[in-house]
Amino acid sequence: MAKQNEKRDILIATAAGLFWHRGYSVTSLADIAASSGVPLGNIYYYFKTKTELAKGVADIFVTETEEMLAEIVALDQDPRRRLQLLVDRLAQSLKSRVEHGCPIALGVRDFRNESPEAANRAAEAFSLLIGFIGRELGRSGIRPSTALGIARNAVTEWQGGIMLAHGLRDPAVLAESFRRIERLLVVARPRN
Repeated sequence: MAKQNEKRDILIATAAGLFWHRGYSVTSLADIAASSGVPLGNIYYYFKTKTELAKGVADIFVTETEEMLAEIVALDQDPRRRLQLLVDRLAQSLKSRVEHGCPIALGVRDFRNESPEAANRAAEAFSLLIGFIGRELGRSGIRPSTALGIARNAVTEWQGGIMLAHGLRDPAVLAESFRRIERLLVVARPRN
């Protein structure tokens, strides 16, 4: 059973990379088989369709986001430091986001027509980030409705920065977005 799960995980990881770098619509199961080293006929044992693979990829987005947030929570109790840790963690992927865009946003967009369930699942990663930011801002004394608005603004800034930096192929654009996010989240003070 462990061997089966390992092959399944390899297929999902390979699909995630290909969907991100090449696009969901142009990536075939044959492409995934060739890149993963798993024979095409064996893929059907794990996934009957590409949309099933999309669901597996969306699950990765959610799982990785949950794990990142759990690690941050375990590292520090102070809400401002947790928010700083989040900004730092997101900034670690600056180079790959400039090169390829955001895999979550691309998944949400690309999965929408063929696999709405996968698109909705991928979008949960954004909801997790917004919820985390909103809770931590609330813990720092900001009114919940205001905290939620700030959280949405921060994720919007991040995603917009990724899109513009990717389009312009300019990492400085995304670095500027991270500085604005930091000011928004870490420097923000209660305005009740």
